[in-house]
Amino acid sequence: MWKSIALVTVAVLLVTFLAAWWYLYTDDPYTSPPDTATLQTVAGSDLPTASAPRDTSSGPNVRVEGTRFEAPDGRQMYLRGVNLGGSSKVPYDPYLPSHVRAGFFDGADVSFVGRPFPLEAADRHVERLAAWGFHFARLLVPWEAVEHAGPGQYDEAYLDYIEQIVRRADAHGINLFIDPHQDVFSRFTGGDGAPMWVFEKVGLDVNAFSETGTALVHNLHDGDYPRMGWVTNYAKMATATMFTLFFGGNDFAPQTTVEGEPVQTYLQRHYIQAMQQVARRLADAPNVIGFDTLNEPSPGYIGTADLTGTGLLQIGPTPTYAQGMYLADGHPQEVGVYSFGLFGATEERRTTLNPDGRRAWLDGHAPIWKQHGVWGTDDRGRPVLRAPDYFAEANGTPVDFANDYLKPFIDRYAEAIRAVDDDAVIFAEPAVFESLPEWSADETEGFVHAGHWYDAPTLLTKDYSPILSIDTENESLLLGTTAIREAFERQLASMKTETQQSMGARPTLVGEFGIPFDLNEGAAYESGDFSAPAAALDRSFNAVEENLLSYTLWNYTADNTNAHGDQWNGEDLSIFSVDQQTDPSDLDSGGRALEVVIRPYPKKIAGTLTTYQFRADTQELYVRFTPDPALSRPTELFLPKYHYGDGFVVEATATDLAWDPERRLLLVNTHEPAEAQHVVVRPAR
Repeated sequence: MWKSIALVTVAVLLVTFLAAWWYLYTDDPYTSPPDTATLQTVAGSDLPTASAPRDTSSGPNVRVEGTRFEAPDGRQMYLRGVNLGGSSKVPYDPYLPSHVRAGFFDGADVSFVGRPFPLEAADRHVERLAAWGFHFARLLVPWEAVEHAGPGQYDEAYLDYIEQIVRRADAHGINLFIDPHQDVFSRFTGGDGAPMWVFEKVGLDVNAFSETGTALVHNLHDGDYPRMGWVTNYAKMATATMFTLFFGGNDFAPQTTVEGEPVQTYLQRHYIQAMQQVARRLADAPNVIGFDTLNEPSPGYIGTADLTGTGLLQIGPTPTYAQGMYLADGHPQEVGVYSFGLFGATEERRTTLNPDGRRAWLDGHAPIWKQHGVWGTDDRGRPVLRAPDYFAEANGTPVDFANDYLKPFIDRYAEAIRAVDDDAVIFAEPAVFESLPEWSADETEGFVHAGHWYDAPTLLTKDYSPILSIDTENESLLLGTTAIREAFERQLASMKTETQQSMGARPTLVGEFGIPFDLNEGAAYESGDFSAPAAALDRSFNAVEENLLSYTLWNYTADNTNAHGDQWNGEDLSIFSVDQQTDPSDLDSGGRALEVVIRPYPKKIAGTLTTYQFRADTQELYVRFTPDPALSRPTELFLPKYHYGDGFVVEATATDLAWDPERRLLLVNTHEPAEAQHVVVRPAR
């Protein structure tokens, strides 16, 4: 009897285990191609060779038509791109990655010539990117790189250099747009972007930011820099103040002027004029299709209902908004110290910041928010919060950051860029964790929604689980590969919905997504096994492709190393590293997780793309599109050498196929109007 019960128990446990395994791990997200018996099958080696048609029209190589990106001949374009590059946030000469302290405060005498890579190495890098199928790029050009020496003093050598980089990209068939990159406002507030002199203009002392707890700066941090700690600067005084002045100084700091000019007007004018210098240099470059507005902008304090709160992400010592203001004026504060994991932040202990009472304001400058009555001191000199909701209203009306402050800036910026380059596409970004502004359709001609999306739990924790994640939209646990896949696809679909609601019928491009390669304490660097970051990245790629979204992957860093990653704040998302490069003569050497990074894709479609999927496990490409009989040129599918260097087999509805070996393009000609066309490509076995 007991033996029978034991056997039944074991059987139940085994069935339960198998059921759980099946639920958690078994998922086939791919659309099944039609029965291959209905398709023509042909070996790639049997295809006639032909050259893909060249675009010879004047003007930009890519244009925006409704929700589509199109070539000048009207074919739909799927833009597969990468960000250049992670270390473009920091100066090249002197070499100042974020872990280097010496020379940090010499902000005027720096040069970004050499970012994203030295000119003499440019051809090799762009050749590699083209071979990997990246025919599009988001080129980082920080404000500091253009105007670091002082207001109105533009670095002509850097502008010359950027012009040359753009030409090298064009020679290899790479189109791009310019990204005036920033993170948490500036290098001097723990990120990148604005030049040092802007702080002096508003009375802030960058030398005191770290000591006063006003900013967390990697270059000045002693001990281990907290993972993703830079993000917390959005809620710290220096960054929050500068963004508030930049976007809303006229309403929230009307007493603050620079050289007689309202501070908001002064800051935006210099930023926009600096980007106009770049646009003027590149206006005639056909491969520069447009400009991003501002990478990941922040409201600062604008819209904050209660200054006794903290930012959304607590990592390390975390003052409240109000405490940040007190600290900057020399008032020591006891704050919580937090750790961050998959399920959020946990307070571990308390500590006192700025115990010596140093000020982050220059001598002779009153604290701006004290001057405007946000806070004050009692009769014993202790700080007191006077208006906890000061930033929640302006002129007696509740504020809407996106529409009241970000939209006017984007419109002003777009007008200025197009005054120099009237063909420029404007890649508009919403603020971090906020929605796009709302425009009427006639206001967004030539606009693109270029928001960012990340597998946030993996990015923030640098740990990867194939079956466990968090749905950041509704803060729920995701269990199993199917649940994670569906959540990611839903999140990206919501980006497209937001575009239509805020801009009308305009394209959506994912300006950034990516995965840290130092997952699980950098295990891949010890073992040489990059399967975990590859699996995590493939999961993100699949969600992007399922939504047929163009993108620029974050990122390619020419000087990435295992020890210092992308040379900025401990981030390590580059698909290339010199520490993985064993044979410089091999274009693929140095690549990370290339089995998923390099992907075949539909480059130009003579009609409308309806399905695009790449299975990294089988190296199978499936494309479905509806042909447009008005377009005479072929659909072009890029088939990289990495996956199909030993040949390929095509199964297709179309019977008129050809192969362009120079540019590795499968050419699919469709002469009949009509039905959906199916193309399946597999490696030759």
